[in-house]
Amino acid sequence: MSGLDGTSFRAEAIAPETAEFNRRLRERLKDLPDPEAGGGGLPVSAREPSERARTIRIAGLGGHELALRVIAPDRPKGVYLHFHGGGFVGGSAAQSDPVMERIARNTDLACIDVDYRLAPTHPHPAAWDDAESAAMWLIENARSEFGTDALAIGGESAGATLAASVLVRLRERRGSTGFQAANLIFGCFDLSMTPSQKLLGADAVPISTDIIRASTCAVAPRSEQRQDPDLSPLFADLRDLPAALFTVGTLDPFLDDSLFMHVRWIAAGNHAELAVYPGGTHIFTSFPVPLADQANDRVDDFLRRVGRGPAEPPAGGLPR
Repeated sequence: MSGLDGTSFRAEAIAPETAEFNRRLRERLKDLPDPEAGGGGLPVSAREPSERARTIRIAGLGGHELALRVIAPDRPKGVYLHFHGGGFVGGSAAQSDPVMERIARNTDLACIDVDYRLAPTHPHPAAWDDAESAAMWLIENARSEFGTDALAIGGESAGATLAASVLVRLRERRGSTGFQAANLIFGCFDLSMTPSQKLLGADAVPISTDIIRASTCAVAPRSEQRQDPDLSPLFADLRDLPAALFTVGTLDPFLDDSLFMHVRWIAAGNHAELAVYPGGTHIFTSFPVPLADQANDRVDDFLRRVGRGPAEPPAGGLPR
């Protein structure tokens, strides 16, 4: 299904430049506060606001106003609806401008990021409702706004969780998702915690098990709700969903989430690709390392196929 084998998870599979970057990252973050919520101290690329970004305001579920940040080429070939990361408690649509600019440039897709509501002020289902509102607006308005109804959805970390959950909601409530592709990057698909969230997260950078628990408690205060399929799409009925690309690093606490979700996606009869990157930590796609370039190139290639139907996974095995 994926070409996955144990060699990708061995220490010797990690490229020297990746191992050195991870060492420096650990040193840099040793005494810093929670980086997932604030981003402080992380060696990510500069996040300059895009000069061509514009904002569309729509009515969300419940009638509150929801802002959509749009970066689009002149003649989009499709539209990518993106949800930013931040553990459900931090982040904003504007932080994704560099990612959206890259994707718009390399794929000719119009890119939309969603300023969904954040916990703990707004616990579940607020962010999920906002994500669904954005998806419904796009399905109804993509042709008139962008001249195309070829649609992809995705995000990183918490954003990947929202994207997967929204697809299930759309299928349940509309009979189909309306999207042709799902780009799911190191998502948290089980808020009750997969084994890797506890085992790898015990000593992980830039987020740890304690940070994951704090974010989970903020968005889902009651432990008994954390296996609700709406919160944790790993437990959902995944039939009739679009082709998906799952991206994750071997040192990411959410490794199991992507491994498990990839298999469940396929077992439900869908097309899925899995890209596992030796030595990749959480948020590694934002770091200035060759591993990030490899992962982002594959994401761009996947998104270029929007509207062309599912394709066979690329030959050559897993990336290093």
